[in-house]
Amino acid sequence: MTVRKAWVVGGALVGAGMGFVMLLVVGVYVVAGNLVNGFGTGGRALASGAVPAAYKSLVQKWGNLCPALTPALLAAQLYQESGWNPTVVSPADARGIAQFIPSTWATHGIDGNGDGKRDIWDPADAIPSAASYDCELAKYVKDVPGNVSDNMLAAYNAGAYRVIQSGGVPPIGETQNYVKRIRSLAQSFAAPARRIDPTQQAAGAIAFAQSKLGTPYLWGGEGSASQGGRFDCSGLTQAAYAKVGITLPRVANDQYNAGPHPSRSQLLPGDLVFFSNDLGDSRAIHHVGIYVGGGYMIDAPRTGAVIRFDPIDTPDYFGATRVTEDGAKALPTKV
Repeated sequence: MTVRKAWVVGGALVGAGMGFVMLLVVGVYVVAGNLVNGFGTGGRALASGAVPAAYKSLVQKWGNLCPALTPALLAAQLYQESGWNPTVVSPADARGIAQFIPSTWATHGIDGNGDGKRDIWDPADAIPSAASYDCELAKYVKDVPGNVSDNMLAAYNAGAYRVIQSGGVPPIGETQNYVKRIRSLAQSFAAPARRIDPTQQAAGAIAFAQSKLGTPYLWGGEGSASQGGRFDCSGLTQAAYAKVGITLPRVANDQYNAGPHPSRSQLLPGDLVFFSNDLGDSRAIHHVGIYVGGGYMIDAPRTGAVIRFDPIDTPDYFGATRVTEDGAKALPTKV
């Protein structure tokens, strides 16, 4: 929903229209179909910029506390719980960046930064405590059949006794959904070790965005009739993927976590491309567009401009997301 400085692309590029974009989509996806090997978390590194810089070293360090935990899993839990907000309080009185209830904190909170205090509000204590609690649960369920990380996450949600009693992730809808959600969300925080599968719905999303070329920008625009069918940047990307059955959050910095993050050299048409005031923090993202190939995107740039083609290689280019249905579904409704 935010704006950024944009560059005008000549009329010849825009005039190329359908032929330009669809040739790129078809050509790139034919090649990609022969290259991709699926998404793999590979090592235990975090995706660039996915975790705010203030917390990245803590998540990287404590996410390696035990074999069942990874930095990406820890990041996914923290993002799910608080959206990286260290001052949030839930209706159930869960507090801070890791959303500990005071009674749980009393028994499982640790002094992560060694200052002699266990402060539920201090991420330097709360993030290590979240990792320590995860790994403690992993020990409880280590002999339970199935994937130890899945069982750890299930124990976090439903309690270790339920996991042990069930012989794995218990048949509780909330718990099963929690495990799937964190697993899917973790893909957005893990640095991909190899090529990422193309998004099957990408061509449809691009076709929708392309059909809006020339439409005037509107701050807060979601394309409704009352808004004259106009969009802002994230309203356009949200509507484009809604057209192909994928529900994205409303604002750009939340859309960033809707899938894994290809490198600049791995971009494919349909990837969302993001721009930020702080290249180390995804929460500072202020603009998004849909990549169409050749170094260009379709975007709704700013007030006074129209939906158009713009280059992506600018100083504020932050990174990209390959939207997946599971990744979008895994996003918390509020962050």
